[in-house]
Amino acid sequence: MIPTRKGPLFLVTGASCAGKSTLCEVLFQKEKGYVVLESDLLWQERYNTPEDGYAAYRNLWMRICANVGQVGLPVVLCGCALPEQFETREEREFFTQIHYLAVVCSGEELEKRMDKRGVTDAGWRESSRQFNRWLVENAASCQPGIALLDTTGLTPEEGAEQAHRWIVERLAGESGASLAV
Repeated sequence: MIPTRKGPLFLVTGASCAGKSTLCEVLFQKEKGYVVLESDLLWQERYNTPEDGYAAYRNLWMRICANVGQVGLPVVLCGCALPEQFETREEREFFTQIHYLAVVCSGEELEKRMDKRGVTDAGWRESSRQFNRWLVENAASCQPGIALLDTTGLTPEEGAEQAHRWIVERLAGESGASLAV
């Protein structure tokens, strides 16, 4: 089915262990004004194509989000990604706007979270460090820009509340309507 009802898409990105999945899980359990989806759910090795920006995987998720949005609720997609991986896709036309939020934390906090999660793979750890650092240094210069949510001193519930407010503010700006915060 080709989606006919267009709405915004919210993308919550961030490095592994920065807090995005935990934050999105809280949103998933609590919020009723939008649908929260976790992109890792459908990951398979065949989608591991960094040379084309994970094109098939991004296309798949954009189609899923556009179809889920046909119920009249915006979609919040959680997973590691960058704007250029979505903005250049043909499926971009299914959305009025895509809003990007990166969950980041301090380097010290990221190390603690990786330890707590039991991440021992040196390559994974370094990749998380680099992506977290890259987001902090470059988010504002991306097109479109990526808003930052630093979860260093926040509980998952506090981070989710800040993300919820960010989503609600953008929804109000798109439609002139607002959800209860």
